[in-house]
Amino acid sequence: MKKTVIKILQFLAFFALGAFIFWLIYKDQDIERIKSVLKNDVNYWWVGLSLFLGLLSHVSRTLRWGLMIEPIGHKPRFINTFLAVMVGYFMNMAFPRMGEVSRCGVLARYEKISFTKLIGTVVAERLVDLISLVILLGIIIVAQFGKMLHFIKENPEIHEKLIGAISSPYLIVGLIVAAVLFFVFRNALKGTALFKKIIEIITNFKEGFISIRNIEKKGWFYFHSVFIWLMYYVMLYVVFFAFEFTSGLNPIAGLTTFVLASFGMVAPVQGGIGAWHFMAKEALSLYGVANENGIIFAFVAHSSMTAMIILIGAISVAILPFINSKSKETEVAEPIAQTR
Repeated sequence: MKKTVIKILQFLAFFALGAFIFWLIYKDQDIERIKSVLKNDVNYWWVGLSLFLGLLSHVSRTLRWGLMIEPIGHKPRFINTFLAVMVGYFMNMAFPRMGEVSRCGVLARYEKISFTKLIGTVVAERLVDLISLVILLGIIIVAQFGKMLHFIKENPEIHEKLIGAISSPYLIVGLIVAAVLFFVFRNALKGTALFKKIIEIITNFKEGFISIRNIEKKGWFYFHSVFIWLMYYVMLYVVFFAFEFTSGLNPIAGLTTFVLASFGMVAPVQGGIGAWHFMAKEALSLYGVANENGIIFAFVAHSSMTAMIILIGAISVAILPFINSKSKETEVAEPIAQTR
């Protein structure tokens, strides 16, 4: 009962945070203008193509996960693996970071695979995704360094805040005090639950990363690792062509928007709501897209992605028992048929 109450409170807290950010972004906007643009000025064929590309990325992630599971002695059915992945995305809409646990639980139940071992594969997968995102961030920093400097120059308040944050005496003193305290109390800290949790996380990341070496089809693993993020990027970029005010932006602008908005998904809110919108419209502002247009773009791009995940995720939850009950009937029927 206590755990249920805690989960409900977590859900409400995360949802409230996302809703608050969303409200801050849209509270001063002309709702009638937004309705008019959504009704008359959006080419939804591009949005449909975006969703198809997103679906391809989910299929690719399913295949890559299957490759990562094979070294632990199992080869799960594609349909169960795909539905588990989509259930994971769906659960993330309710509880941030719950999706990884949920999809492992689903596959462990229907494919009879160790839940702990599946968690290890997901740790490795997330590490690969993190490395991919950092690489993309490095690319846009190098490619768009001049534009970002220009943006900071044109917005002196941002420059002042950055310099103030870096040179803050509170930050410097705080870091020094933290370092001294850690050195003095390092032996005592090693016995705390927090320290052990940090070490456990680091160990899991290490073990998960090492497990990648045991994948037999490494070529396909690397292919899917690139293809997943390529589809993520193209999925967002094609939405640029759905609007007149973003259709003229180049692929680098799309990459910048994609990477910065992806960091919005890291925020502890359901599906990145609010945080994703803010990062996307701020990224578009670098390329001269007005704030009132950037938030419309963010609304359409994020809402379409979210709607697809909710729809496919809900269907996955509904059909998983049915599909696996049918497979069990087939497994029982085959031995009976062989004895006749």
